[in-house]
Amino acid sequence: MTLWGGCFSGKLNPAAWALNTSLPFDKRLAKQDVDGSIAWASALAQAGVLTDEESSRIISGLRAVRAEFESGVFAFAESDEDIHTAIERRLGELVGAAAGKLHTGCSRNDQVATDFRLWILETLPLLDDAIKRLQSTLVTVSEQNLTTLMPGYTHLQRAQPVTLAHWLLSHFWALQRDRERLADLRERVAILPLGCGALAGTAFPVDREALAKSLGFDTPAPNSLDAVSDRDFAAEFLFCAAMTGVHLSKLSEAMVLFTTTEFGFIELTDAYSTGSSLMPQKKNPDMFELARGKSATLIGLLTGLMSTLKGLPSAYDKDLQEDKQPVFQATDTLLAILPVLAGALTTMTINKERMSAAIDSSMLATDLADYLVVKGIPFREAHAAAGKAVRAAAEKGLSVDQLSLNEWQAIGPFDADVYQVFDAMKSVEKKSAIGGTSPESVKKQIQQAKSTLTPASP
Repeated sequence: MTLWGGCFSGKLNPAAWALNTSLPFDKRLAKQDVDGSIAWASALAQAGVLTDEESSRIISGLRAVRAEFESGVFAFAESDEDIHTAIERRLGELVGAAAGKLHTGCSRNDQVATDFRLWILETLPLLDDAIKRLQSTLVTVSEQNLTTLMPGYTHLQRAQPVTLAHWLLSHFWALQRDRERLADLRERVAILPLGCGALAGTAFPVDREALAKSLGFDTPAPNSLDAVSDRDFAAEFLFCAAMTGVHLSKLSEAMVLFTTTEFGFIELTDAYSTGSSLMPQKKNPDMFELARGKSATLIGLLTGLMSTLKGLPSAYDKDLQEDKQPVFQATDTLLAILPVLAGALTTMTINKERMSAAIDSSMLATDLADYLVVKGIPFREAHAAAGKAVRAAAEKGLSVDQLSLNEWQAIGPFDADVYQVFDAMKSVEKKSAIGGTSPESVKKQIQQAKSTLTPASP
């Protein structure tokens, strides 16, 4: 059975059929297709196209079909071209000729766009929840490490001391932006194509406003041509997924570095590490490497769909059959990565002593400049003096805090209290403005983070 072919006298070539069929992947839309069909049957009855008895039989049959999918007993036929064909065929087997009236005024073009939007609407909360769980892990570990010192890096060079909590929360806020993008996307997904037909709209007096509300959409699409061809929402979804992947990759890259022997800041548990088939001593951070690698795949999925969309004329084209697989794959990828990274971070061992030992006195050179600024020296002069001190120490093979007072005073207006500058914790504690790394500032940041995870009740 196909939903077309009345004017055809021959069958589709088997190889062409295999290329054309979308059932292997669009069967994931079974629930959404049934839900949309039930809503359409009700709309047709309200429009007087179906009798109440016909509508009741069709809806009862569709619910039976949905139950078969939910229980895993639905049997596909070789003739099922796509999920729409499969469901309509099975509906006909259950309720007879009345099934043939279901798609009056409806096309697969508006049907599949509706199914796809419904699927994304139902997926957005799942992704949001998975990201929130990783964020919650970052907050929990941060609370445990408010005073754990570590080197902060720019250009992957040691820069200034920060707290581990502050570093962890930097990834929290990136993930928060990802959640905000997904939430913002919902508005553009929740536009109903159903009732737009193949491209010109439906000839029957269907109340599309009521139809939209019955399916959880905000509004019906205002233009039938645009409705059946619009896949902006899918591309935007893939951008959100790719951006999330980039943020996970950034976190993962740091974790790969921090777990090396050279850094030694973090050790992963066996549950989130792998070994080598040749070298018995290896303990590899493969989960983070996989997350880093899969971010490239997510970017590729976005690029692929954008390339598909760029040359299409208006209305529906079969190229759009390529829209669902990248969205499904991106979703599956993120839902696989996110809980694993959360688990790895929850169970990791933090080597606080190694982190603290990696902070050397040269990383407090900015504090040296600030020391002079407090004495009234213009910052640029203070910056130059601090740089001279670092260079002088290096030339003598010393750390900068080992310079003698005479050597300090030969460089600039330094007094005996200059040695107090070389306290990494005091340096961190001074960064107490909003957004800073001081424990007090980070405590406020954590409260702000928690409020985003548990919004206040309206």
